[in-house]
Formats: sequence, C-alpha cells, structure tokens
Amino acid sequence: MADILAIFTDPNGVKNTPFEITTHLSDMSIDETQALALKLVDSLVHLKDESGSFRVPLPNGGFKVDSKSWNNWEWTQGVGLYGMWVLFEITGDESVLGHIKDWFAFQFKKGTPTKNVNSMAPMLTLAYLYEHTGEIKYKAYLESWAEFIMHGIPRTVERGIQHITFRQANEQQLWDDTLMMSVLPLAKIGVLLNRPEYVEEAKRQFLIHIKYLVDRRTGLWFHGWTFLERHHFGEALWGRGNSWVTIAIPEFLELLQLPADDNLRVFLESTLEQQVAALKKYQSPSGLWHTLIDDADSYLEVSASAGFSYGILKGVRLGYLSEEYREVGMKGLEGVVNNVNEKGVVENVSFGTPMGADKEFYRKIRLTAMPYGQAMTLLSVVERLRQYL
Repeated sequence: MADILAIFTDPNGVKNTPFEITTHLSDMSIDETQALALKLVDSLVHLKDESGSFRVPLPNGGFKVDSKSWNNWEWTQGVGLYGMWVLFEITGDESVLGHIKDWFAFQFKKGTPTKNVNSMAPMLTLAYLYEHTGEIKYKAYLESWAEFIMHGIPRTVERGIQHITFRQANEQQLWDDTLMMSVLPLAKIGVLLNRPEYVEEAKRQFLIHIKYLVDRRTGLWFHGWTFLERHHFGEALWGRGNSWVTIAIPEFLELLQLPADDNLRVFLESTLEQQVAALKKYQSPSGLWHTLIDDADSYLEVSASAGFSYGILKGVRLGYLSEEYREVGMKGLEGVVNNVNEKGVVENVSFGTPMGADKEFYRKIRLTAMPYGQAMTLLSVVERLRQYL
C-alpha cells in the first residue's frame, strides 16, 4: 500500500498537523496492537482540559461542566469506560480493570450527578462490572438509574425518550445519541437483573428512533427530530451521531441473543446494512469519513470513523453484516490508527456536539482530544485484536 499524506483542516481553516499514513495494521503483531490499546488507555486516563477552554457553562451562566477531563461524570467519560471494559474482556489486564474501579470509587465518593440521558452512559460499564465482581454496592446504583430511564425521564409523543441533557430539556426531541447513552445501559441492566420490562422498553426505543431518524433516501440517520415542529432540524447526516447507531445495533443484538429468524433482529440487521452500504459509498480515500457524511467539504473526523470501523467489523464478525463490508471496516480502522500521535492521543476528534439548526453548525465544531475519541479508537483496535484469536 502506498503511503498517503492525510491533511485535515479545522473548522476555522487552520490546518492541523498532517499525519503520514505509514502504520499498516497488517504489519502489526498482536503484541504491538495490544500495546497500542494500552497506550490509548493511558492517554485517556490522563486527559485534562488544562486551559478550561472546552468547559461548557450551564444555562444559568454559573458552573461549567468539564466533559474533556477524565475524572468527571458525563457521557464522554461513560463511553471511555466502556472502551476500557471491552479491552479488559479480551486481555484480562488488571490495570485496565483498576482504572474502571477507581473511576467509579472516586465518583461515588464525590456524589453522582443529575440524572439525564447522557449521564446514564457510565451505567453500561457499571452493569458489566457488577456482573464480573458481584460487588453488591453497585446494584443499588443500577436499579436507581434504570428506574429513572423507565419511569422518571421526560417522554416525547409516542413515549420516546426525550433527549434531556445537563444543559437543557430538549422538549419533545429524539436524538440518535440516546440509543448509545441510555437505551443500551437499560437493556444490559434488564438482562443482568432479570427485568424483562427494561428489555422490552429498550426494543421499543430502537423502533421509535428508527421510525423518526432514518433518512429513507440514503439509509443514514439524521441527528435529531422534533415533535413540536416536526422536522429534522438542520437535516444533518452527522458522522458521530450515525456512529452511535453503528455501534449500538451490534451491541444490542449481541446482548439480546435473538435467534436469526427473530423479526426484530432481522429488522435491525437490515437497518444496519442500509446504513453501512451508504457508509461504504461515502468513505474517503484515507479510510475516514467526513463529519457531515455526505459533505466532502466538511472535515474528516476520527471519532465517528472509529465508531463506524468498530461497528462494521463487529457486525461482520457476528454475522449481522455481510462479509463484503470487512474491507470497509479495516480501511477505516487504518485511517483511525494513523491519527494516533506518539503519546497515544487520538487527534482530529470533534468536540461534544449539541443539536445544530443548520449544517454549518457541524462544520464549525472544534477539534480536540476527547475521552470518547480515545475510547472509540480503543473499541476498534480491540476488534482488530479479536482477529488474532
């Protein structure tokens, strides 16, 4: 494979440090791949917003939420935890498990934050941690947070989960992020604690989100839907929002272990395949995808690309996607790995992105290292490790 010079441009027109595509996954041994995974973890747990420039103020203009630094509780860290858990599952590395345990111990001592769609994200990893350790103290947290999603969170028309965040209520809005941040944890807790009503609710949430967020023209997903004005906001086919779906569907199907002829499984598989067929069409020569998937003038974005690579490769491995898509996933993963710097920091990751009223909003989101960039890259690297088994 010839080396490619990949140049990425930030939303303000300033070129980021170019990355020369010289790392080829086919040349990496299992030990080298695992070393890369551990380097990603080390950088993840040391992430900090030293300048404070990425802290997001609450609507009252007071306290600012730090979603970039590791020792805080938001969806960004929640995805980070899950990336580490998946690595622990395949390696049994106790240092990785220690990072997870330490994070929860620190947060529980500090006190849990306000419950919302995004702050639910760490509960997915906590459910796996409880299953692994049997630590009874974890169970009460799982029950409390799952009950909030079942009965306490605001609902939209047709009883969709309203995407309420720490900043705003987002009245009558569905976002594609919700499936990853709240619905997967609810399903896992339902299976783990034998609460079938949680699992059934998770199934219904997948269906209602598909009903209102899938773009029938492309098979890709819109970022959000409002029942108040009944539209898709800026009609953005946003990369990372789509990647949550590419991750969530294989995770959900693996969790439920539905038979191959189960109608929900067939429906979710076809939904995933339609999306991935479109992703194949829009994949750039570098292997990455643009932050607006169908807009080649928007910047190439690494966290979405990592999520796509992971979901595609896992979907192929588990038989949810046809074998023809393996090459798409591997090409994407190679592009992602070549955006990891020498310190193990994943570059060219877009900052946390609320709902945009137009497509220009997404083009202007700043690029920085984030916990989910580390974690989504870690997920895709772990999927590569599975190919050695």
